[in-house]
Amino acid sequence: MEQKPENTRLFGLIGKNIGYSFSKKYFTDKFEKEGLLNCSYENFDLQIITQFPGIIRNNPLLKGLNVTIPYKEKIIPYLDQLNKKAAKIGAVNCIKITKKGKLKGYNTDYYGFKKSLQPLLQPHHKKALILGTGGASKAVAYALEELGILYTFVSRSKKENALDYKYINATTFDNFQIIINCTPLGTFPNIEECPPIPYDFFTEDHIAFDLIYNPEETTFLKKAKAKNAQTKNGYEMLVMQAEKGWKIWNE
Repeated sequence: MEQKPENTRLFGLIGKNIGYSFSKKYFTDKFEKEGLLNCSYENFDLQIITQFPGIIRNNPLLKGLNVTIPYKEKIIPYLDQLNKKAAKIGAVNCIKITKKGKLKGYNTDYYGFKKSLQPLLQPHHKKALILGTGGASKAVAYALEELGILYTFVSRSKKENALDYKYINATTFDNFQIIINCTPLGTFPNIEECPPIPYDFFTEDHIAFDLIYNPEETTFLKKAKAKNAQTKNGYEMLVMQAEKGWKIWNE
């Protein structure tokens, strides 16, 4: 491993199979643009979460980390503390390493999602379906609560309080005006995939929001757009959560 100057501030991403990741390119470009020559960003690809303490041990210059699929919930037992919102959400996508070496978990996903969804909202957007039940969907649910929007989770596994995909029909689409894809279905390279919902029931009164940003327009968004729904991908959400994380690391 190459030696870095002592004043280097290292940041990184924890996840699994993250070669495609948005974060490394985003922060590397940011550091270059803003002349932050003592900052660098690395991907830490973990096959299992138990490898995490080794990352902290072997990288003494680390100041902050982003966390992505599938570790947003699994990372929590390895942290020294959580901020209030991350504790309520039950998922972490941002870690600050304090001067004393303590690990504090935050959730900036909810902030990025909320800021990205807000401009699309109209008075009739009162209820949302959240497709998926992972860490990202928990952050989305928290943001919807703050916006005063009721929500229901949809899951393929028999989860309590979650609707099964097979029960989604025309009436569901009448009742829920916002459909949010929090599953990885449709992510590059499997761009043909999409959540198994009846897309014919989308209308111009619906919002289809996909947390995926690669490809720019997923099959989920294409099918919703064909029915004149308003569509948005996860890119702006990612930028906003990244900037919020940067602020936390530098506080």
